[in-house]
Amino acid sequence: MFDFRLATPSEIGRELGARIRRQRLATGVRQRDLAARAGVSVNILRNLEREGHATLDSFIRVALALGMADQLAPLLDTRTTSLRAMEQASRTRQRAPRRPA
Repeated sequence: MFDFRLATPSEIGRELGARIRRQRLATGVRQRDLAARAGVSVNILRNLEREGHATLDSFIRVALALGMADQLAPLLDTRTTSLRAMEQASRTRQRAPRRPA
């Protein structure tokens, strides 16, 4: 399972592109047909699927054309976690307690 928390932006982009590709193949849609349905060029779709590079607008258009709108919804959920809690959760290394002198 891909861990988004540990990935770089480039890795996340490639993973999202790969997921778009898998969904397209699972539905049996050709690249040119999906690109036309999404209103993007075939080159944009290819670049998205291979490298994960696309504008946010293009990514959303392709996801919507594949019927993946419900998978975008969690991205818009508001979280009530404080910045302090996020910083503490992201720390991977902590100092050991000091030994008594």
